[in-house]
Amino acid sequence: MLNIVLFGPPGAGKGTQSQKLIDKYNLIHLSTGDLLRSEIAAGTELGMKAKSLMDNGLLVPDEVVIGMIENKVKENNHAGGFIFDGFPRTVPQAQGLDKLLMDLGTEISCMIALKVDDEELTKRLLLRGQTSGRPDDQNEELIRKRIVEYNTKTTPVADYYAGQDKFYAVDGIGEIEEIFNNICKHIDNLKEKQQK
Repeated sequence: MLNIVLFGPPGAGKGTQSQKLIDKYNLIHLSTGDLLRSEIAAGTELGMKAKSLMDNGLLVPDEVVIGMIENKVKENNHAGGFIFDGFPRTVPQAQGLDKLLMDLGTEISCMIALKVDDEELTKRLLLRGQTSGRPDDQNEELIRKRIVEYNTKTTPVADYYAGQDKFYAVDGIGEIEEIFNNICKHIDNLKEKQQK
């Protein structure tokens, strides 16, 4: 099973690249935001627990999110693997995910981080804001705050996977296909190693 953590700051191109990876490697996209919304819509126990926390302005605890991920992985055990998007964001989440996957007889294969400098990200998000209508993509000060927040909080997660020799950085600037091919090189090398 190929399990990829796709990492990158807002505007790095994760959405574009994850769709291409899903199509090429027959992966299931696991976005924590989508998971929360679908569990709430389905009225599951975890969904209701998450909804009551969110309604009170509280963050959904890691164990609830991990529980939702567990349900999704079990439902799709026929898949070629998973792309984790937006999770894990902290080292405890990464440790929780490792434990869950180990219990299910699999593991994270690699973390791929799209590297894009802050100025380029700001430019991309402001551009996206002109067409997407998203208010958080139209305020330069907010955008810069989001990028700093991302860099501060997620660097330890990158270090965590680097410590397991599973971290790969890919330049997120250039043609979409070129970036995709660079990501695929890492994945294909990894798959070759797994088969040996």
